[in-house]
Amino acid sequence: MHQLTLAEIARGLKDKTFSSVELTESLLARIAQLDPQLNSFITVTEELARAQAQAADARRAAGENGALLGAPIGHKDLFCTNGVLTSCGSKILSGFKAPYDATVVDKLAAAGTVTLGKLNMDEFAMGSANESSHYGAVKNPWDLTRVPGGSSGGSAAAVAARLLPAATGTDTGGSIRQPAALTNLTGIKPTYGRVSRWGMIAYASSLDQGGPLARTAEDCALLLGTMAGFDPKDSTSVDQPVDDYLAALPQPLAGLRIGLPKEYFGAGLDSRIADAVLAVVEELKKLGASVKEISLPNMQHAIPAYYVIAPAEASSNLSRFDGVRFGYRCENPVNLEDLYKRSRGEGFGAEVKRRIMVGTYALSAGYYDAYYIKAQQIRRLIKNDFVAAFNEVDLILGPTTPNPAWKLGEKSADPVSAYLEDIYTITANLAGIPGLSMPAGFVDGLPVGVQLLAPYFQEGRLLNVAHQYQQVSDWHTRAPAGF
Repeated sequence: MHQLTLAEIARGLKDKTFSSVELTESLLARIAQLDPQLNSFITVTEELARAQAQAADARRAAGENGALLGAPIGHKDLFCTNGVLTSCGSKILSGFKAPYDATVVDKLAAAGTVTLGKLNMDEFAMGSANESSHYGAVKNPWDLTRVPGGSSGGSAAAVAARLLPAATGTDTGGSIRQPAALTNLTGIKPTYGRVSRWGMIAYASSLDQGGPLARTAEDCALLLGTMAGFDPKDSTSVDQPVDDYLAALPQPLAGLRIGLPKEYFGAGLDSRIADAVLAVVEELKKLGASVKEISLPNMQHAIPAYYVIAPAEASSNLSRFDGVRFGYRCENPVNLEDLYKRSRGEGFGAEVKRRIMVGTYALSAGYYDAYYIKAQQIRRLIKNDFVAAFNEVDLILGPTTPNPAWKLGEKSADPVSAYLEDIYTITANLAGIPGLSMPAGFVDGLPVGVQLLAPYFQEGRLLNVAHQYQQVSDWHTRAPAGF
């Protein structure tokens, strides 16, 4: 049963081929057996999963037939889950059990999903490798000596290893799409404001967005249709109707205009990944799409702008973790200042401290105009580039990452080299547009992905193109050896 996609599980539950309880027990046993190799889970919620599976079977017996009713999933460990450890992969939140459910968790639970556990992640979602977690690095199931990508690396590794069929993730600068590419999954970052951030512990509030990771575009459409929607509890949530993503999947691609930014294919991109991207382009042309070269001239400024804006927002958001109200507190503080300093110093890891310091510096008197304001101006230029491009084309296509997964620890001493792995994904967060990564082949046995970008609120078009490509390719069906 572990090889079934979410859509196949929905059909099996509807046809009573198996029950949610049977499926849940099978996957819990698989997690216990295989996850010690991967370290993809922080918490396995066995009792909660069994109770939800029994409830789902009872609802089906009473006549309900929702597609997600009884389907097992996992949540990235920054979605608050009532009564369950919610750690953000950080020591500073050790022992913190959320007193409520995030909107995403609540919506999926109402649809009948079964929560198998909370998934490992880079500490406070800061990282591209899932090596900064207080709970240890996550391993890539395609090669256990390599990273799965980050910060949603636990979600990606667990789905790629068939420990569960799908999982939630979040994307601040590529943290759904990049691990999806490095583990052979489909992952979508929706338009900013499409999925509620309420109960999603913040890294950078103007960039964070939740979304699904799964093996197919169809599975992502199933999950996103439930996750998306207006939430009055989230001031950044957009009050716009949710499209029927499943209905969009079978639409033909005839007449689709695809743009290839010339800036994507310069120095720094592994030539073998470039070849894989161009092979996808040829398949899409056979399906009726046309392709033209476009330009995103301000893309070169994306990394420096992002690494001013995101740390600045992080330094503000993480000020609440002070050892007073919740989470880790240092032992025997001599006064309030000592409590703050030692609780934060002992509770935060190196990458989080680095970004807090960078962000605080960028916001400080004398540097605010030179760094933060300038970065926001660049952000507007990047958005304008996309607006101009989408006057010429319907979608933008390119590589998701410049390289395949790298060795664990390889970039630990050089954070900037790890930051550069997000060069193609960061611009979508700065502009707020939706982006999707889908499997596109292998380089030296390691998965690589192709990224699709679309205008605001056109997630359905991204899922449609990915689904149509997955009807004529089989990359997404391949599983890592041993899993």
